[in-house]
Amino acid sequence: MTTATRRVAPPGSLVPVADDVYAFVQPEGGWCLNNAGLVAGGGRSVLVDTAATESRTRHLSRQIARIVPDGPDHVVNTHFHGDHTFGNGLFAPRAVIVAHAGTRADTEEAGLGLRHLWPDVEWGETPLTLPTLTFRDELTLHGGGPRTELLHVGPAHTANDVVAWVPERGVLFTGDVVWSGVTPYVLMGSVTGSLRALERLRALGPAVVVPGHGPVGGPELIDATEAYLRLLQRLAEDGLRRGVDPLRAAREADIGAFAGFLDPERLVGNLHRAYAELEGLAPGARIDVAASFKEMVVFNGGLPACHA
Repeated sequence: MTTATRRVAPPGSLVPVADDVYAFVQPEGGWCLNNAGLVAGGGRSVLVDTAATESRTRHLSRQIARIVPDGPDHVVNTHFHGDHTFGNGLFAPRAVIVAHAGTRADTEEAGLGLRHLWPDVEWGETPLTLPTLTFRDELTLHGGGPRTELLHVGPAHTANDVVAWVPERGVLFTGDVVWSGVTPYVLMGSVTGSLRALERLRALGPAVVVPGHGPVGGPELIDATEAYLRLLQRLAEDGLRRGVDPLRAAREADIGAFAGFLDPERLVGNLHRAYAELEGLAPGARIDVAASFKEMVVFNGGLPACHA
Protein backbone atom coordinates (compact mmCIF):
# COMPACT_ATOMS: atom_id res chain seq x y z
CA MET A 1 0.00 0.00 0.00
CA THR A 2 1.31 3.45 -0.87
CA THR A 3 0.86 6.75 0.86
CA ALA A 4 -1.26 7.97 -2.06
CA THR A 5 -3.88 5.22 -1.56
CA ARG A 6 -3.72 5.01 2.21
CA ARG A 7 -6.97 5.93 3.95
CA VAL A 8 -6.58 8.79 6.42
CA ALA A 9 -9.13 9.35 9.17
CA PRO A 10 -10.85 12.74 9.54
CA PRO A 11 -9.21 15.27 11.87
CA GLY A 12 -10.32 15.38 15.47
CA SER A 13 -12.61 17.93 17.08
CA LEU A 14 -12.38 19.77 20.38
CA VAL A 15 -15.80 19.67 22.03
CA PRO A 16 -16.99 20.93 25.44
CA VAL A 17 -17.88 18.23 27.97
CA ALA A 18 -18.29 20.53 31.02
CA ASP A 19 -17.61 24.14 31.96
CA ASP A 20 -13.96 24.89 31.08
CA VAL A 21 -13.33 21.24 30.11
CA TYR A 22 -13.02 19.91 26.56
CA ALA A 23 -12.39 16.58 24.86
CA PHE A 24 -10.44 16.26 21.63
CA VAL A 25 -11.84 13.18 19.90
CA GLN A 26 -10.30 11.61 16.81
CA PRO A 27 -12.61 9.27 14.90
CA GLU A 28 -12.68 6.36 14.62
CA GLY A 29 -10.30 5.75 17.50
CA GLY A 30 -8.20 2.92 16.05
CA TRP A 31 -4.44 2.55 16.11
CA CYS A 32 -2.76 5.96 16.71
CA LEU A 33 -6.09 7.84 16.64
CA ASN A 34 -6.20 8.79 20.30
CA ASN A 35 -8.21 11.29 22.28
CA ALA A 36 -6.86 14.24 24.24
CA GLY A 37 -8.38 16.82 26.58
CA LEU A 38 -8.15 20.42 27.69
CA VAL A 39 -8.86 21.93 31.10
CA ALA A 40 -8.97 25.75 30.90
CA GLY A 41 -10.20 28.70 32.91
CA GLY A 42 -8.58 31.26 35.17
CA GLY A 43 -5.76 32.08 32.81
CA ARG A 44 -4.01 28.70 33.00
CA SER A 45 -4.68 25.47 31.14
CA VAL A 46 -3.78 21.79 31.05
CA LEU A 47 -3.62 19.65 27.93
CA VAL A 48 -4.05 15.92 28.55
CA ASP A 49 -2.06 14.01 25.89
CA THR A 50 -1.16 15.11 22.36
CA ALA A 51 -1.36 13.29 19.00
CA ALA A 52 0.68 10.89 16.88
CA THR A 53 1.69 12.98 13.88
CA GLU A 54 2.86 16.52 13.26
CA SER A 55 -0.20 17.42 11.21
CA ARG A 56 -2.64 16.03 13.76
CA THR A 57 -0.86 17.79 16.59
CA ARG A 58 -0.89 21.09 14.68
CA HIS A 59 -4.61 20.64 14.14
CA LEU A 60 -5.02 20.00 17.87
CA SER A 61 -3.00 23.14 18.59
CA ARG A 62 -5.25 25.24 16.34
CA GLN A 63 -8.32 23.86 18.07
CA ILE A 64 -6.85 24.70 21.48
CA ALA A 65 -5.98 28.23 20.33
CA ARG A 66 -9.71 28.98 19.99
CA ILE A 67 -9.98 28.49 23.76
CA VAL A 68 -6.46 29.29 24.95
CA PRO A 69 -4.74 31.59 22.40
CA ASP A 70 -1.26 31.22 23.93
CA GLY A 71 -1.45 27.45 24.21
CA PRO A 72 -1.49 25.17 27.26
CA ASP A 73 0.66 25.77 30.33
CA HIS A 74 1.01 22.06 31.10
CA VAL A 75 0.89 18.97 28.91
CA VAL A 76 0.18 15.71 30.71
CA ASN A 77 1.28 12.39 29.18
CA THR A 78 -0.99 9.64 30.53
CA HIS A 79 1.52 6.99 29.34
CA PHE A 80 4.49 6.66 27.02
CA HIS A 81 2.95 5.49 23.72
CA GLY A 82 3.74 7.74 20.79
CA ASP A 83 0.16 8.55 19.82
CA HIS A 84 -0.13 10.30 23.19
CA THR A 85 3.38 11.81 23.35
CA PHE A 86 4.81 12.47 19.89
CA GLY A 87 3.21 15.93 19.82
CA ASN A 88 4.99 17.10 23.00
CA GLY A 89 7.57 19.06 21.04
CA LEU A 90 4.99 21.35 19.48
CA PHE A 91 3.94 22.65 22.91
CA ALA A 92 7.33 22.75 24.67
CA PRO A 93 9.16 24.68 25.99
CA ARG A 94 6.28 27.05 26.75
CA ALA A 95 4.31 24.19 28.27
CA VAL A 96 5.73 22.03 31.05
CA ILE A 97 5.48 18.37 30.06
CA VAL A 98 4.26 16.30 33.01
CA ALA A 99 4.25 12.52 33.45
CA HIS A 100 4.87 9.71 35.87
CA ALA A 101 8.57 9.10 36.46
CA GLY A 102 8.29 5.65 34.91
CA THR A 103 6.58 7.09 31.85
CA ARG A 104 9.48 9.48 31.29
CA ALA A 105 11.92 6.56 31.38
CA ASP A 106 9.75 4.46 29.06
CA THR A 107 9.32 7.37 26.63
CA GLU A 108 13.07 7.78 26.40
CA GLU A 109 13.61 4.05 25.90
CA ALA A 110 10.88 3.68 23.26
CA GLY A 111 11.99 6.74 21.30
CA LEU A 112 10.21 7.09 17.97
CA GLY A 113 10.02 3.33 17.40
CA LEU A 114 6.27 3.37 16.84
CA ARG A 115 6.87 5.15 13.54
CA HIS A 116 8.59 2.05 12.14
CA LEU A 117 5.47 -0.10 12.51
CA TRP A 118 3.55 2.00 9.98
CA PRO A 119 6.11 3.58 7.61
CA ASP A 120 3.38 4.79 5.24
CA VAL A 121 1.95 7.16 7.85
CA GLU A 122 2.96 10.78 7.25
CA TRP A 123 4.46 11.28 10.68
CA GLY A 124 6.08 14.65 9.92
CA GLU A 125 8.45 16.21 12.44
CA THR A 126 7.83 14.73 15.88
CA PRO A 127 11.06 15.24 17.85
CA LEU A 128 11.29 13.13 20.98
CA THR A 129 10.44 15.53 23.81
CA LEU A 130 10.63 14.10 27.30
CA PRO A 131 8.63 15.23 30.34
CA THR A 132 10.43 17.79 32.51
CA LEU A 133 8.20 17.40 35.58
CA THR A 134 7.61 13.92 36.99
CA PHE A 135 5.88 12.43 40.02
CA ARG A 136 5.28 9.03 41.61
CA ASP A 137 1.77 8.82 43.09
CA GLU A 138 -0.34 11.97 42.76
CA LEU A 139 0.09 15.52 41.54
CA THR A 140 -2.47 18.34 41.47
CA LEU A 141 -2.24 21.14 38.91
CA HIS A 142 -3.85 24.35 40.14
CA GLY A 143 -4.91 27.42 38.20
CA GLY A 144 -7.71 29.92 38.30
CA GLY A 145 -10.11 27.34 36.91
CA PRO A 146 -10.90 23.79 38.01
CA ARG A 147 -7.99 21.83 39.41
CA THR A 148 -6.64 18.75 37.63
CA GLU A 149 -5.65 15.80 39.78
CA LEU A 150 -3.16 13.38 38.24
CA LEU A 151 -3.46 9.90 39.72
CA HIS A 152 -1.07 7.02 39.12
CA VAL A 153 -3.26 3.94 38.55
CA GLY A 154 -0.92 1.60 36.69
CA PRO A 155 0.09 -0.99 35.83
CA ALA A 156 -2.94 -1.19 33.53
CA HIS A 157 -2.49 -0.37 29.84
CA THR A 158 1.23 0.11 30.51
CA ALA A 159 3.35 -0.23 33.62
CA ASN A 160 2.72 3.38 34.73
CA ASP A 161 -0.61 4.79 33.63
CA VAL A 162 -1.90 8.13 34.87
CA VAL A 163 -5.44 9.49 34.68
CA ALA A 164 -6.47 13.15 34.90
CA TRP A 165 -9.44 13.79 37.18
CA VAL A 166 -11.28 17.11 37.24
CA PRO A 167 -13.38 16.64 40.39
CA GLU A 168 -15.15 20.01 40.28
CA ARG A 169 -16.58 19.08 36.89
CA GLY A 170 -16.91 15.31 37.27
CA VAL A 171 -14.76 14.71 34.19
CA LEU A 172 -12.24 11.88 34.01
CA PHE A 173 -9.58 11.60 31.30
CA THR A 174 -8.55 7.96 31.46
CA GLY A 175 -5.83 7.65 28.86
CA ASP A 176 -5.81 4.06 27.60
CA VAL A 177 -7.04 2.55 30.85
CA VAL A 178 -10.60 2.85 29.44
CA TRP A 179 -11.75 2.32 25.84
CA SER A 180 -14.95 3.07 23.94
CA GLY A 181 -15.95 0.79 21.07
CA VAL A 182 -12.26 -0.07 20.59
CA THR A 183 -10.59 -3.28 21.78
CA PRO A 184 -8.59 -2.67 24.97
CA TYR A 185 -4.87 -3.42 24.87
CA VAL A 186 -3.01 -4.55 27.99
CA LEU A 187 0.01 -6.40 26.59
CA MET A 188 2.48 -3.91 28.12
CA GLY A 189 0.56 -3.51 31.38
CA SER A 190 -1.62 -5.93 33.27
CA VAL A 191 -5.01 -7.60 33.20
CA THR A 192 -5.33 -7.77 36.98
CA GLY A 193 -3.81 -4.30 37.33
CA SER A 194 -6.34 -2.92 34.85
CA LEU A 195 -9.20 -4.40 36.84
CA ARG A 196 -7.88 -2.76 40.02
CA ALA A 197 -7.48 0.55 38.19
CA LEU A 198 -11.03 0.40 36.85
CA GLU A 199 -12.37 -0.20 40.35
CA ARG A 200 -10.51 2.87 41.54
CA LEU A 201 -11.83 4.98 38.64
CA ARG A 202 -15.39 3.87 39.26
CA ALA A 203 -15.07 4.92 42.90
CA LEU A 204 -14.31 8.49 41.80
CA GLY A 205 -17.88 8.75 40.54
CA PRO A 206 -17.22 10.48 37.19
CA ALA A 207 -20.15 11.87 35.24
CA VAL A 208 -18.12 12.15 32.01
CA VAL A 209 -15.46 9.65 30.94
CA VAL A 210 -13.08 10.61 28.15
CA PRO A 211 -11.42 7.34 27.04
CA GLY A 212 -8.07 7.08 25.34
CA HIS A 213 -9.75 5.98 22.11
CA GLY A 214 -13.34 6.12 20.91
CA PRO A 215 -16.38 8.28 21.73
CA VAL A 216 -16.84 10.10 25.03
CA GLY A 217 -19.31 8.52 27.43
CA GLY A 218 -20.03 7.96 31.09
CA PRO A 219 -19.29 5.27 33.67
CA GLU A 220 -20.67 2.65 31.30
CA LEU A 221 -17.34 2.81 29.45
CA ILE A 222 -15.59 1.63 32.62
CA ASP A 223 -18.10 -1.23 32.84
CA ALA A 224 -17.59 -2.27 29.21
CA THR A 225 -13.81 -2.25 29.53
CA GLU A 226 -14.06 -4.37 32.68
CA ALA A 227 -16.42 -6.82 30.97
CA TYR A 228 -13.93 -7.32 28.13
CA LEU A 229 -11.10 -7.96 30.59
CA ARG A 230 -13.19 -10.45 32.56
CA LEU A 231 -13.90 -12.31 29.31
CA LEU A 232 -10.19 -12.17 28.50
CA GLN A 233 -9.36 -13.84 31.81
CA ARG A 234 -11.86 -16.63 31.15
CA LEU A 235 -10.46 -17.20 27.65
CA ALA A 236 -6.93 -17.35 29.02
CA GLU A 237 -7.88 -19.83 31.73
CA ASP A 238 -9.62 -22.01 29.13
CA GLY A 239 -6.70 -21.80 26.72
CA LEU A 240 -4.16 -22.81 29.35
CA ARG A 241 -6.39 -25.65 30.49
CA ARG A 242 -6.65 -26.95 26.91
CA GLY A 243 -2.95 -26.42 26.26
CA VAL A 244 -3.39 -24.12 23.25
CA ASP A 245 -1.24 -21.07 22.54
CA PRO A 246 -2.64 -17.52 22.58
CA LEU A 247 -2.91 -17.28 18.79
CA ARG A 248 -5.00 -20.42 18.54
CA ALA A 249 -7.06 -19.42 21.56
CA ALA A 250 -7.81 -16.08 19.90
CA ARG A 251 -8.81 -17.75 16.64
CA GLU A 252 -11.19 -20.08 18.46
CA ALA A 253 -12.62 -17.47 20.83
CA ASP A 254 -16.20 -16.31 20.89
CA ILE A 255 -15.98 -12.70 22.04
CA GLY A 256 -19.70 -12.08 21.82
CA ALA A 257 -20.69 -8.44 22.27
CA PHE A 258 -17.12 -7.30 21.64
CA ALA A 259 -16.98 -8.71 18.10
CA GLY A 260 -17.84 -5.30 16.68
CA PHE A 261 -15.03 -3.46 18.50
CA LEU A 262 -12.24 -1.95 16.42
CA ASP A 263 -8.86 -3.69 16.29
CA PRO A 264 -9.95 -7.18 17.42
CA GLU A 265 -6.44 -8.52 16.68
CA ARG A 266 -5.37 -7.11 20.04
CA LEU A 267 -6.97 -10.17 21.60
CA VAL A 268 -3.80 -12.10 20.73
CA GLY A 269 -1.54 -9.70 22.59
CA ASN A 270 -3.96 -9.48 25.48
CA LEU A 271 -4.00 -13.27 25.79
CA HIS A 272 -0.20 -13.32 25.91
CA ARG A 273 -0.35 -11.01 28.93
CA ALA A 274 -3.22 -12.93 30.53
CA TYR A 275 -1.44 -16.28 30.07
CA ALA A 276 1.76 -14.85 31.52
CA GLU A 277 0.00 -13.47 34.59
CA LEU A 278 -1.80 -16.74 35.22
CA GLU A 279 1.61 -18.41 35.08
CA GLY A 280 3.03 -15.99 37.63
CA LEU A 281 4.36 -12.96 35.75
CA ALA A 282 4.06 -9.82 37.85
CA PRO A 283 1.73 -7.03 36.65
CA GLY A 284 3.62 -4.61 34.43
CA ALA A 285 6.66 -6.88 34.08
CA ARG A 286 8.36 -6.93 30.68
CA ILE A 287 7.03 -9.26 28.00
CA ASP A 288 8.04 -10.00 24.39
CA VAL A 289 6.06 -7.27 22.63
CA ALA A 290 7.57 -7.81 19.17
CA ALA A 291 6.71 -11.52 19.04
CA SER A 292 3.16 -10.82 20.16
CA PHE A 293 2.71 -8.08 17.56
CA LYS A 294 3.85 -10.49 14.82
CA GLU A 295 1.13 -12.90 15.92
CA MET A 296 -1.43 -10.09 15.83
CA VAL A 297 -0.40 -9.50 12.22
CA VAL A 298 -0.93 -13.19 11.48
CA PHE A 299 -4.34 -13.15 13.18
CA ASN A 300 -5.31 -10.03 11.26
CA GLY A 301 -4.09 -11.36 7.91
CA GLY A 302 -1.80 -8.37 7.54
CA LEU A 303 -0.55 -5.31 9.33
CA PRO A 304 -3.29 -3.79 11.52
CA ALA A 305 -4.87 -0.71 9.97
CA CYS A 306 -3.53 2.67 11.02
CA HIS A 307 -5.36 5.68 9.56
CA ALA A 308 -3.46 8.42 11.41
